[in-house]
Amino acid sequence: MIEPVWFWAIVGIVLVAFEILAIGTLYALWFGLAALCLSFATWLAPDLPYTVQFIAFAILSAVSLWVWKRYDKKTDKNFAIGQSRGEEIGRVGVVTATTGPAQSGMIHFAQGLMGSKEWIAISDEIIEAGAHARVVAVEGNTLRISKSL
Repeated sequence: MIEPVWFWAIVGIVLVAFEILAIGTLYALWFGLAALCLSFATWLAPDLPYTVQFIAFAILSAVSLWVWKRYDKKTDKNFAIGQSRGEEIGRVGVVTATTGPAQSGMIHFAQGLMGSKEWIAISDEIIEAGAHARVVAVEGNTLRISKSL
């Protein structure tokens, strides 16, 4: 029979490796770290009963998951690159291809907007190429624009 210290070490390494190679959600990582901590604990106390080991594994896993979920910042701006957050409304660019109710055109921005300088544009009025236009809405991957005053 395998010794508990090696059992928990193998379980921990397999879970951490699975996290790194396969899923990338960070859930298996915390279970793997809990198993590695339990491997160390069983090395320090080799006569630890199996029930205590499994309860300790469950508690360590739950606590580590809870701490991670509590302090994980999903609203970090680094994760929102290329996603509309309303900051582009009001930006002014130059129309490079005429746009109107029956045709879509193009608009160019001097400074990139949501990761690109050129965007497909639509409008409710005809806006000739070379005119300045203001972004009034983001509709999917198209910008709705109007004439800039």
